[in-house]
Amino acid sequence: MTDPWVALEPGADPAERVRVLRRAHETFTTAGTVPRPVRSVVAESWRRSARAGVGPDGTASVELTDGDLGAYRAEHPLARVMPLFRELLGTFAADGEHLLAVCDAHGRLLWVEGHPATRRRADGMNFVPGARWSESAVGTNAPGTAVAVDRPVQVFAAEHFIRRVQPWTCAAAPVHDPRTGQVLGAVDITGGDGLAHPHSLGFVQAVARAAEAQLALLDPPGSAVDTPLLGALGRDEAELVLDGSRIRLSRRHSEILVLLARHPEGLSGDELLCALYADESVTPVTLRAELARLRRLLGSGLLASRPYRLAAAVESDVTVVERRLRAGAVTAAAEAYTGPLLPGSQAPAIVRLRSRLADGLRTALVAHGDPDLLADWAHAPWGEDDLEVWRALAAVRPTAPVRSRLAALEAELTAPVGRTPGRARGATWLQRPPA
Repeated sequence: MTDPWVALEPGADPAERVRVLRRAHETFTTAGTVPRPVRSVVAESWRRSARAGVGPDGTASVELTDGDLGAYRAEHPLARVMPLFRELLGTFAADGEHLLAVCDAHGRLLWVEGHPATRRRADGMNFVPGARWSESAVGTNAPGTAVAVDRPVQVFAAEHFIRRVQPWTCAAAPVHDPRTGQVLGAVDITGGDGLAHPHSLGFVQAVARAAEAQLALLDPPGSAVDTPLLGALGRDEAELVLDGSRIRLSRRHSEILVLLARHPEGLSGDELLCALYADESVTPVTLRAELARLRRLLGSGLLASRPYRLAAAVESDVTVVERRLRAGAVTAAAEAYTGPLLPGSQAPAIVRLRSRLADGLRTALVAHGDPDLLADWAHAPWGEDDLEVWRALAAVRPTAPVRSRLAALEAELTAPVGRTPGRARGATWLQRPPA
């Protein structure tokens, strides 16, 4: 085969290839070996799927529904190119009894449209909006594999890892943010064996490139919508994306920008001093020196004074999480939360904000009760000792490993005095001292 990303070479017999692939799939799921002629991209995907614990008889789980799904889709960048996807692929999908699907960067389906009868068949395997189709959730499939390897890919019949998906064939291509190059998600065409043709892969790749071009036109470099972006979650030193450049900030500058981004009206010198320094002996001169260095780093146009404030709106990952929580979009909020806010910071205002954000999201996750979201939090560094979340996870997914971990955490509560305090709430990670 000349192109390993194409499922069938010209002249191949689809029925015979299906028989060969089913035997190969059975060999892999029983013996762990991948015989020929399984393509290398598929063999590697099968191995990743197995390592992730995916079973061949599994099914996709629906993570986003109703208002949660609507809120997440409304904010997703690919919402702006859905009219383009429908124009280029929608008619092809409907006329060919196929489906047009669009997923996010984590393989979660956001839109599934197309022929009504085909949609009803796809419902039976949870190929529906809001379902997670990442490789780590359902194994090899075109949208999930495309975002996993960041390449356009076809998946034909029994190349799918899960058996109930093997009657289908799909082709998908990742879509990137034209400004940052990051994967936003993938566009997919799903249907019958006829899609196992080089033209379908080339078609879906062309649609993805058209979407990227459209996004670039919507947000040209230097346009008014090119808002500075501040990333401060899960990192001790924040990163600011400003005018296409990435600026890594010192810890103190990170704290200042987080606070000013939350207070567009500005803060006086005394207010900033109290927010940043627990030590009352720190003088205003120290703060003014920090602000002068920050202004030189950012340029005079962004940081204004009297009061200290940002001269342009700055979007931070903190405000994204807060906004989604207020909208009740719990899954979307958890998706945006990449860790505690500036975890090494001891600035009083940052400590309060970090705790409030984590507690708010934890409370929402426990109330939401989604086992996958709870497991994601519990297995993250900040959640491995979070007793509240482990108890909630054990209530909805009482597997042996979960019960064992919960028992260990509860045992720590009754341990003799002298053990490290706070471990049952993840405080060891959240409150570590500055490096």
